[in-house]
Amino acid sequence: MKKHIKHDPQACSKKMLPIQDALEILSGKWKLPILVALMFDVKRFSDLSKEIPRITDRMLSKELKDLEMNKLVKRTVYDTFPVTVEYTMTEYGRSLKKVIEALGEWGEKHREKIMSE
Repeated sequence: MKKHIKHDPQACSKKMLPIQDALEILSGKWKLPILVALMFDVKRFSDLSKEIPRITDRMLSKELKDLEMNKLVKRTVYDTFPVTVEYTMTEYGRSLKKVIEALGEWGEKHREKIMSE
């Protein structure tokens, strides 16, 4: 016998709002691949450009600015010649590690399921 769950629109909205906020920050084709690349090491712009296939420099720059604005990525400029710029994941950005790993695991299972059918 199925247990009937009472529909509670407020509870639904309360759950949905933070998920929509998270998706808005992480939305698009490139933000998660950038974060995955930065999970493993500090990277220069050129490193990220090489590691993320098909991203344009213009798009990479835009997405890095968005991630920096949302405090997920830190940009550090070193006073060298030529100037060196490095990107790292912030402590706050690293709080996404479990979410990113869970998405990766789900994606692997989904790929297997779809390919086996």
